[in-house]
Amino acid sequence: MARKQTTTIDDDALRRQLRRLERILPDATCALVHRDAFELLVATILAAQCTDKLVNEITPALFERYPNARALAASDPETIQALVGRVTFFRQKSRNLVNMARLLCERHGGEVPRTMEELVELPGVARKTANVVLGTAFGIPVGIVVDTHVERLSHRLGLVLAEGPVAIEQALMKRIPKGKWIRFAHQLILHGRATCNARKPACDGCVLAPDCPSAEIA
Repeated sequence: MARKQTTTIDDDALRRQLRRLERILPDATCALVHRDAFELLVATILAAQCTDKLVNEITPALFERYPNARALAASDPETIQALVGRVTFFRQKSRNLVNMARLLCERHGGEVPRTMEELVELPGVARKTANVVLGTAFGIPVGIVVDTHVERLSHRLGLVLAEGPVAIEQALMKRIPKGKWIRFAHQLILHGRATCNARKPACDGCVLAPDCPSAEIA
């Protein structure tokens, strides 16, 4: 059973963990299905406090009807609600999607911007969403995506002691080489879903267990 950490692993252990993650998840990437930056932005807004699996079930019909920002900007929240009604907070997210698309058209010619500052000005976009888009769609490592999985594993693995997504991200950025920021987050997310889940982490079969301070190894 995992326990709250009071110390972090040293740099040598961290490097071993990064090598292990690279070995087991070399192709880790965003689980949200998308064809371009606009679709990823929409999907990531919808995925807030919702599962990627559900979002992937909903977005094909949404993207077929609204393939770009100009098409979505011409719609209205009530129409969008009928397509995304299964996601959490669908009313607010529908408003955010339409207003986001309109702002893209007004300020950016309908294109998704490539800076953190411009992205977080869009409705429904906070730092985590912006990091997903910048990293996955554009390959720009501005920061590290910190969702619930990354937050949980960062503590369990003894990577950082910081609390809260923003503080955890800043602490991770100091420890993780910048060239690994994008894939590292996706690796932790996938590992958190498959092995180190919230309720009962599978420590016995976990390749990270040798340097994990939370693991109980038989």
